[in-house]
Amino acid sequence: MTSTTDLPARPAPARPRIRELSAPRHRPPTGRTHLSLGESRLARVLALGVLGVLAVVWLLPMSWALLTAFKSEQDASDPVHWLWPRHGLTLDGFRTVWERGDLPLWMFNSLLVSAAVTVITVLVSAMAGYAFSRTRFPGGRWLFTLTVAAVLVPPQMLIVPWFRQMLSLGLLDTYAAVILPQTVAPVMVFILKKHFDSLPRELEEAARIDGAGHARIFWSVLLPLSRPMLAAVAIFVFIGAWNNFLWPFVSTSDPALMTLPVGITSVKDAYGIQYAQSMASAVLAALPLVVVFLFFQRHIVKSVATTGLGGQ
Repeated sequence: MTSTTDLPARPAPARPRIRELSAPRHRPPTGRTHLSLGESRLARVLALGVLGVLAVVWLLPMSWALLTAFKSEQDASDPVHWLWPRHGLTLDGFRTVWERGDLPLWMFNSLLVSAAVTVITVLVSAMAGYAFSRTRFPGGRWLFTLTVAAVLVPPQMLIVPWFRQMLSLGLLDTYAAVILPQTVAPVMVFILKKHFDSLPRELEEAARIDGAGHARIFWSVLLPLSRPMLAAVAIFVFIGAWNNFLWPFVSTSDPALMTLPVGITSVKDAYGIQYAQSMASAVLAALPLVVVFLFFQRHIVKSVATTGLGGQ
């Protein structure tokens, strides 16, 4: 029989070292780099100064146009008091444009045409981009090459073929004649195709395992991930359709179908160029675009900063 003194002594449990546990763990670098202006105060001042100069250069024409719109015709053509009107600010230019034209109808036509062009262009371009990115079909590579080559074709070269096509279909002086030719946007197809290429294919494979087809994958998987890019494309298409003058001017002769850029040019005066009225018309035409951009600028920034998948 052994005594307790003969048993080997058990080692005392090791106490955790507080310094080691409280010390911050070293994390490996993630590989991301952040844009900075450096540690030098001079570099920051120079960069901010350059940005300020560029902002002033960009705002100067807009400020001049806005100031001219609130001048009288006499002050607008006065080279001496070009900075501030001698007779003060007035709304005569806006009042004249409003009385001589039919601005509510022109704005309605522009809004209707621009909204229809935007919806059709985004839908068709998204479907075409998905087809080029996620499917394989005979002649697909040549068709995409032809689509990229169409980006180089100026729209002005297509005015005569579009006009003859609308004439043969009997669509002249209709909303369809103004809307349909403007929905041809090869550059948007290219942009959305490249965007769909950047999305991970694992999501598509997981959807196929669940039995989803191309239509379900397109509507339920890829489109929700592409909302920022679709919003940016929609804004650019809307701005282009709103500012388009040549094709609505050629395709319609009915005053009831005039868009805002076409209708504003019909407001003329017998005394030559009226600078205040011209600038007032330009401000009225640009005001809806400014409102649209202010509401959706976040989507434009997000579409550039991310690819639609959690900022990755």
